[in-house]
Amino acid sequence: MQVKTTRLEAEDAKIIYQETAGLAIITIHRPQAKNALTANMWDQLAKIALQVLDNPKNKVLILRGSGQNFTAGSDIKEFNAISLEQAEEAFVHMEKTISTIERLPIPTIGVINGPAMGAGLELALACDIRIGSEKAKLGIPVGKLGITLNNKFAQRLVQLVGPATTKDLVFTGRMFKAEEAFKLGMLNYLVAEKDLNKYMIRMGKLVAGMSPESLLAVKQSVQECLDSAPTLWQGSSPFVGSDFAEGCRAFVEKRQHSSLASLNKKQVLLTPTCERSTCFLRFFLLQSRFYMYMNSI
Repeated sequence: MQVKTTRLEAEDAKIIYQETAGLAIITIHRPQAKNALTANMWDQLAKIALQVLDNPKNKVLILRGSGQNFTAGSDIKEFNAISLEQAEEAFVHMEKTISTIERLPIPTIGVINGPAMGAGLELALACDIRIGSEKAKLGIPVGKLGITLNNKFAQRLVQLVGPATTKDLVFTGRMFKAEEAFKLGMLNYLVAEKDLNKYMIRMGKLVAGMSPESLLAVKQSVQECLDSAPTLWQGSSPFVGSDFAEGCRAFVEKRQHSSLASLNKKQVLLTPTCERSTCFLRFFLLQSRFYMYMNSI
């Protein structure tokens, strides 16, 4: 097994990269902060994800967090020291990293043993398959921070769990436990924590044994369906709102948000941006066939 470590900060923060038997394994390691990613870590994660393609022997990418966390998302403490404009740029950069993993031409497997929160949840949803232990928790508690959930972030959730559950997650800020996430399809497989690593390798080898052309064709076809959604940032809200700075300060100071930003009282109906496409039917048919195949093994 080949192991490479990219150390990013003076603290214990690193992205660990391993290659073994056709599997590329990326581990997010920052245990003192629930594996929260700094801006530098997001950048390195994107670079390492692309490096996976340098070795033609790599057939599957496995993405996981160290210990009992996937990742808590971005490091909110960093945002407390920058302007709203810089925060918006950071979210754009973050989304580019998530999209890089989402659009890799090889299958990706997210392994979730603990919380996957905020952008960490988006990173998990960018993976083709998600395996979780009973300790997995999934949520996107952005409401307390003034993060406004741009359409690309919302798109991943809506396509997977529907609009009502997406609103539930954001409106309440609650975390879905493993069993509920599994029932909703946020986790494809739910296994005991003690078996998680073995199951991860087993699943990786199973997928790696399939025809690369078939796997790529399915990923491309599904992505074409998903791309029927509006292009990111065209007519969409930004990632952060005017009360984001106060939300960050409250988080760092470990206190309650002092107030919410005053919203325009004028009520405006939301206008649909596109008609329903037959691509969505095609996507669900492909997903159903995949589940039937996996269950028959």
